[in-house]
Amino acid sequence: MNEHKNTILAIVLSLIVVVGWEYFFAKPEMQQAQQQQQQVQPGGKGATQPTSPQTTTPQMPNAPSAQPPTKTAAEVIAGSPRVAIDTPTLEGSIDLKGARFDNLSLKQYRETIDPNSPPITLLSPSGAPEAYYAEFGWVPASGSNEPVPGTDTIWKQQGSGALSVDHPVTLTYDNGRGLIFTRTISVDHNFLFGIKDEVQNKSGNPVTLYPYGLVSRHGTPKVLGYYFLHEGPIGVMGDQGLQEPSYKDIAGKSQSWDVTNAWLGFTDKYWAAVLLPDTSAKVQTRFSASKTGEEEDYQADYLGQALAVAPGASASTDTRLFAGAKQVSLVGIDFPFGPGGYNQALQLNHFDLLIDWGWFYFITKPMFLALEFFFHLVGNFGISILIVTLMVKILFFPLANKSYASMAKMKAVQPQMAMIKERYADDKMKQQQAMMELYKKEQINPVAGCLPMVIQIPVFWSLYKVLFITIEMRHAPFYGWIHDLSAPDPTNIFTLGGLIPFDPTVVPLIGSYLHLGFWPAVMGVTMWVQMKLNPTQPDPTQQMIFNWMPLIFTFMLAHFPAGLVIYWAWNNSLSVIQQSVIMHRNGAKIQLWDNLKATFIKSKPKQPAE
Repeated sequence: MNEHKNTILAIVLSLIVVVGWEYFFAKPEMQQAQQQQQQVQPGGKGATQPTSPQTTTPQMPNAPSAQPPTKTAAEVIAGSPRVAIDTPTLEGSIDLKGARFDNLSLKQYRETIDPNSPPITLLSPSGAPEAYYAEFGWVPASGSNEPVPGTDTIWKQQGSGALSVDHPVTLTYDNGRGLIFTRTISVDHNFLFGIKDEVQNKSGNPVTLYPYGLVSRHGTPKVLGYYFLHEGPIGVMGDQGLQEPSYKDIAGKSQSWDVTNAWLGFTDKYWAAVLLPDTSAKVQTRFSASKTGEEEDYQADYLGQALAVAPGASASTDTRLFAGAKQVSLVGIDFPFGPGGYNQALQLNHFDLLIDWGWFYFITKPMFLALEFFFHLVGNFGISILIVTLMVKILFFPLANKSYASMAKMKAVQPQMAMIKERYADDKMKQQQAMMELYKKEQINPVAGCLPMVIQIPVFWSLYKVLFITIEMRHAPFYGWIHDLSAPDPTNIFTLGGLIPFDPTVVPLIGSYLHLGFWPAVMGVTMWVQMKLNPTQPDPTQQMIFNWMPLIFTFMLAHFPAGLVIYWAWNNSLSVIQQSVIMHRNGAKIQLWDNLKATFIKSKPKQPAE
């Protein structure tokens, strides 16, 4: 009866592992409540502020509400005057109506691994599906009716030609009442735009203007929904730190801060559009959302301090826009020997947090730097993963050596353990006491076999995080059929790699478990072999868990990035070699084949002597 209870307990524990993993790593929006912890009561850090205009500071303008899309992006773009954008990394255009950045594609990144697939579209115009754009301008002082350029203003381009790295463009607007606005836009070789706004006051009256910038998204974007990856509004609000509300958090409301040295915008898994006001400027930053029909319109914006422009004088302000791929080398990484990127070059406030390194950044960041280093040496991230895995095994060798040595001793005392079981077959309590005395005498840790796996967990997590969040791993090939290390193995052993014209994933109830690639299968086999090197556990429950663990992990990792599965298979193989050598040195017989044979062929019970 007790053995049946142990079996049931082992199965329950195995199910907890599977369900728990599914809960924490595959269910969308599981920990949105964590975002709420970043906010405090009204009046405190990160508190929601009223949006009504104050006595001296005007209200930040909202972008006009989006109407239901009636045209494609191409049709909207064709219907307005524009300035083309053409750089080695970007293509698109700026709408002269409102001087909006609303048409931007990333030349070097494609939607799929097919090099002929469309480039990634980052920004899209209002009036088209999934509108997403950036806008800059001026707000007049409260109570002033001074005309300033707005969303309907048609700017004029001075000269001609597209915006390129070596060719900034200049736009002008005359309000007809003595104010002349000039905007100079530049772009670097990557994804950074510079915007210099200047106003000349040729009227007879002084004017007061407030510079602003905004990024707007119409409709709630589709996000992956993983709790450990933030997608949505993001910013570092001066000394109030990182703010990462979800789209749901700001729906129908706003959050604002009065800070210096801030940046803010929206981030997706690999892409971002972020406002970078001058680091020395005091600004009022805000995340907000408003309802338009069935959709929410989201906005990240800032409002700068007042600029007083006397008659005959001029004033100017500088700002920047990052719109592109979150390359680590460009964004920067705040870690020794890491690239400084824009974070260091522009003296930004922790711009490296644009990439979600997670709570365990102290492991994730060095893991990425190591992979990047070896990638530049060998030219393949898959090989880089294998090298880093080998280095980790060497680093943890003393600890693993102690663990495997303990297991080897346990293997060596198997005959004594068998005698104890036979002697106290009818008294489990005395059997356990005798076992513990034997462990103490021989200095054996009965759970030492778990230690190598426990050691792997931080490395496993950090590698998974790197593969999942960094764009450098996106579409990174290995060899054979693995063309993207950040995606699951595309093959399926249940169809013999596609030879059988059948999709088993459509089978009701169990279909999701019938996609098992060849690399996950290899990983499962190597893990199973490693388990068979371990001595049989005296506790049937522990042994049952060990027996089921390779199968559970095989199916669990089937939907994980191929790079992670390759790492685990390689790590298991190295562990088998390491464990075999250590057991041999400690005089323990390596009974791998005996254990494998015993798995399939049950020995006949001994007949009692007559």
